[in-house]
Amino acid sequence: MRRFWKDVTVEGREIALDGKPVRTPGRVPLALPTPALAEAVAEEWRAVGETLDPRAMPLTGLANAAIDRIAPDTAAFAAGLAAYGMSDLLYYRAEMPEPLVARQQAAWDPLLAWARGRYDVHFETTAGVMHRAQPPATLARLAEAVAALDAFHLAGLSPLVTVSGSLVAALALLEGAADADTVWNAAHVDEEWQAEQWGHDDLAIGAREARRADFHAGARFLSLL
Repeated sequence: MRRFWKDVTVEGREIALDGKPVRTPGRVPLALPTPALAEAVAEEWRAVGETLDPRAMPLTGLANAAIDRIAPDTAAFAAGLAAYGMSDLLYYRAEMPEPLVARQQAAWDPLLAWARGRYDVHFETTAGVMHRAQPPATLARLAEAVAALDAFHLAGLSPLVTVSGSLVAALALLEGAADADTVWNAAHVDEEWQAEQWGHDDLAIGAREARRADFHAGARFLSLL
């Protein structure tokens, strides 16, 4: 779509182009829950050049998802994210070499320790990749924490969980127990180790940067709520 508007304004909680409200792909007004997020989304529309590129508007995309895809059934969406708690990245450790084992412990143990204290739960960790069942009470408590979130918080949380592979780490970021860089680095301990041993692959670097953009968009989205 070519740019057809001159002015972008925030009208209440809605974004307007030349005074006309922007609508989501589902034809619902693009209304944001906070002034900070509304202004940030408006800035994305102001920054559009001759043509609109959705990839350059991640906050708008997350807001659209919150309104069109998540809000109609927040419980189902929350359950999908909560399922990551069954096989969280932080549960599965390397057996060797020792330097990698130590890196995982340094990056992952503090996040699990935070979650133990925050939610009063126990985690089963294991060496290797074979599935290790978690206590039902743990899964229930994590699911409750996710189910308590509204559609916009779920939208921001989603890329944090899916990119990192860790519900625990994403919740730590959401609640301010860890910053975005800490969680990003924790999620890529294994990948960094492999790159140090065998070198970086150009295609892998490109894919990683795309994931990084999605991840940090989610983190910023949450910070504006």
